[in-house]
Amino acid sequence: MERIEHRASFGGWQDVYRHRSDVLGCDMTVGVYLPPQAAQGGRLPVLYWLSGLTCNEQNFITKAGAQRYAAEHGIILVAPDTSPRGDDVADAEGYDLGKGAGFYVNATREPWAKHYRMYDYIVHELPEWVESDPAASDARAISGHSMGGHGALVIALRNPGRYRSVSAFSPIVAPSQVPWGEKAFGAYLGDDREAWKQHDTVELVRSAQEKLPLLIDQGDADEFLHGQLKPQLLQAACEAAGHPLELRMQPGYDHSYYFIASFIGDHIAHHARALRG
Repeated sequence: MERIEHRASFGGWQDVYRHRSDVLGCDMTVGVYLPPQAAQGGRLPVLYWLSGLTCNEQNFITKAGAQRYAAEHGIILVAPDTSPRGDDVADAEGYDLGKGAGFYVNATREPWAKHYRMYDYIVHELPEWVESDPAASDARAISGHSMGGHGALVIALRNPGRYRSVSAFSPIVAPSQVPWGEKAFGAYLGDDREAWKQHDTVELVRSAQEKLPLLIDQGDADEFLHGQLKPQLLQAACEAAGHPLELRMQPGYDHSYYFIASFIGDHIAHHARALRG
């Protein structure tokens, strides 16, 4: 594990590490914010942040302004890259498949299956490394934006008891029913749409073993709202299943990090309450 960035921020440290991932078969980078409470000893809870299409760890750590709130609440922030990287990693033309577009699934089709195992990386390998540090506890929360919001919701729903809270900004809630998801799932998972349901929030809430409350912020001026995100599908599924959902439609906000930075404090406070409990 090699630390490649180390910057003071709100009394703590914003670091970036490079490490070899056995799961992905490549080198990966991950941002880790250690709040000032980490210097006092004891183990702190961890919030995992999953970013969206085209992003890496830099988007969140430089644009969201989350360090301020993590320092206030004493939470470690972990922000990994969104896909495997490297010269021998498969890629595709366009921004919505291949590098920068891992979709947080374990690919089963070639040429993707060799490296694109982001589900296992986020659920297993990354937390094992994080929790090996004496500053980090196994009290986990998960959040994300767009493709990363999809990943956060699916991972939380598929792993009852593993996360104490979950939230998302502008998530792709029904990837089986929108162009982004259909393209990625078809490439990574094949043509069996039944297999896609294990990576679709709308499908998963119908039989979720744990009724973990979902907090979602969505801008009503988001250019992808009607074609790719469709939060009304999740709202209907949650109502039918009796699954707790707080869907906040935010007037005037788009899909950008201006939107995330405006409400990230609310989300970190939401996670802090659950992590303390």
